[in-house]
This record gives sequence, structure tokens and C-alpha cells, in this order.
Amino acid sequence: MKILLNGRSGKVGLVLAPALEAAGHTLVDSLADAEVMVDFTAPEAALANVQAAVAAQVPSVVGTTGWDTGAVAGAAVPVFYAPNFAIGAVLMMRFAAEASQQLGRAEIVELHADTKRDAPSGTARATANRMQGEVPIHSVRLPGLVAHQEVLLGGTGELLTIRHDTTSREAFIPGVLLALGHVSSLPPGLTVGLDSFL
Repeated sequence: MKILLNGRSGKVGLVLAPALEAAGHTLVDSLADAEVMVDFTAPEAALANVQAAVAAQVPSVVGTTGWDTGAVAGAAVPVFYAPNFAIGAVLMMRFAAEASQQLGRAEIVELHADTKRDAPSGTARATANRMQGEVPIHSVRLPGLVAHQEVLLGGTGELLTIRHDTTSREAFIPGVLLALGHVSSLPPGLTVGLDSFL
């Protein structure tokens, strides 16, 4: 597949680019040559990148968080967005949603590198949205972190902790490859989350 990778020189792009090529994909430099656009950039760039891909009739796979995904809900081509491409993180969100139906209160603590621009993270917001009730989110930004999230659920006399740690951005590669395998068969418009592919 011919892929335009926006954010190729960024933290995710630096590990994703060689992985895409190792998986047999070809990286191209323009939408005119692309079959799919992959975006791991910044919140202020993502929407314009996706809108350009839609205008060029090129499906998108987007991992950038903090942008207005609703603006492309009615796109004429598939736009796939996931707040997190790590398979373990997707399972954590699923487990947290299920556990919140049984335990009355929950809070989320998400920790990321101090270079992450959005707080709370897209993963934390997506997790909270899937859970029962109002779930407070606490954001930590410090050097030395990659991406970590802990969901604490409290019940009478018990505490359940569901935690996912991303120690390397290579954790996102299997999810991106999974999305690339499905994006061309998705309906036009916005599809959110890897859940439907697992």
C-alpha cells in the first residue's frame, strides 16, 4: 500500500516509518501518490491534514489526539481515528468500561511525557466516556514518561486497578497495521477506535 505518513520525523513517525516499510508498504511524499494517509502530528495540524486527504479522496488513519474529529464525521471517504493504537490500551479501555458497571466509583490517572500537548489525553477521555457515571481524570506530564494510564475503581471494601504502560512507541505499530488492513473496507465518514477490529 502507498502511504503518506504525516509526522514521519516525530516520535511515533520515527518508529512507524521503518515498520510500515518492513511490513511491505511504500512511503510516498504526496497525497497524489497515496492510497492512504497516516497522521501522527499535532492537534493543530491534524484536521487540516485529514481535510486535505478527504478532498483528495484518500482514506485516513489518524493517531493524533486533541483535534476536532466531529468536523470530518460526514467525510466522503473513510477516516479512521483511534485515541490509542496499543492493543493493550484498547483492552484496558474495554475492561474499565465493563468494571464500571459493577463498581460504583472510578478515577483515571494518565501520565505522559512533558511534550504531550493535550491534557487529559485522548485515551483517558475515551476511557471515561465508555465508563458509567462521571469519572474524574488526573493528568501528569513529566520527562521520562511515554504513555501510562491507571483506572482505579472503588467498591465497598475493595479497589480494582487496571493499568496499561507503554514503554516504547513501538507498541503502536500492531494497531496501525491492523487499521491499515481494514481502512479501505470501512464506510465513508468517521470510525473511532480499534475495538471493532479486535
